[in-house]
Amino acid sequence: MLQALGLSIDAVTVYRAMLDHPGHGVEQLADNCGLTPTQIHDCLDELGQLMLVRASIEHPGQLRAVDPEIGLADMVARQEADLAARQAQLAASRAAVTRMVADRAEQRSAHGERLLGMDAIQARLEHFARTAQTEIIGVQPGVQRPEDLDAARGQDLAALARGVTMHSLFQDAARNHAHVATFAHTLLSHGGEVRTAPTVPQRMVIIDRAQALVPIDPTDNRKGALHVTEPGIVTALLELFDQAWNTAVPLGAGRPDDPETGLTDHERELLRLLGTGLTDEAAGQRLGIADRTVRRQMASIMERLGASSRFEAGIKAAQRGWL
Repeated sequence: MLQALGLSIDAVTVYRAMLDHPGHGVEQLADNCGLTPTQIHDCLDELGQLMLVRASIEHPGQLRAVDPEIGLADMVARQEADLAARQAQLAASRAAVTRMVADRAEQRSAHGERLLGMDAIQARLEHFARTAQTEIIGVQPGVQRPEDLDAARGQDLAALARGVTMHSLFQDAARNHAHVATFAHTLLSHGGEVRTAPTVPQRMVIIDRAQALVPIDPTDNRKGALHVTEPGIVTALLELFDQAWNTAVPLGAGRPDDPETGLTDHERELLRLLGTGLTDEAAGQRLGIADRTVRRQMASIMERLGASSRFEAGIKAAQRGWL
């Protein structure tokens, strides 16, 4: 498990040996771990960079292992801080892309066009599926209707059969709807890659990293779509997708509770959204769940915190470092 924190297998072995035998030098560690002295030195350098070893006061010239409760906890804290920074970057990128698309939505140029009505959108999606050469990227916020997924199934499978790479990003809420989960598993079984996240960017389809389809109105994708081919906008959409994809979980893998807080990623995102001032209904829409589910999940979080109000829960969550 420590490999997930960036430690090599050999470094983990040496770290454990140093904890068990604090007085051992390089030669003894080499014998104990089945490694050469050179490998021990490399592992000590690695552990030193991660601040898991430090100079011994009692034995000058030797290193000692830092207690896991301190060293490993600090590593987890640094990774959590990095993740929070990436999530903040994602939120900023989402807002920038939304503004950019909105600014361009009223314009029609040689680089894109407006598609009004679901028939026009469906026709363009079918054309994309037939003409894609290397990759199809799809982001699906909320829960799609069964008929919309049925319309997409055949063309997506045909593209996969031609060898086109397909990356599909759904919200975590989709795992709880049988028709969406069945569609996602179908893509997965035919070679597609499917991931989910508590919140995802706006709906988009990107073909061969060169052209994209985004809704004119992000709150109602049935009003129409904008077909974009301008490199600047397509690149911004790709960066937004890549950030969301890199923090999403592959379909079939669960989202384990955070061992330090007992929170899932979904619950942490809910706390964050409500902390920004969103109502239960607005937060539920962002997460793809009903507002009654939001209330039930918040009640569970408040019980774990021993809080009698949401305001108190927010204060206690911040004090414990949950946010």
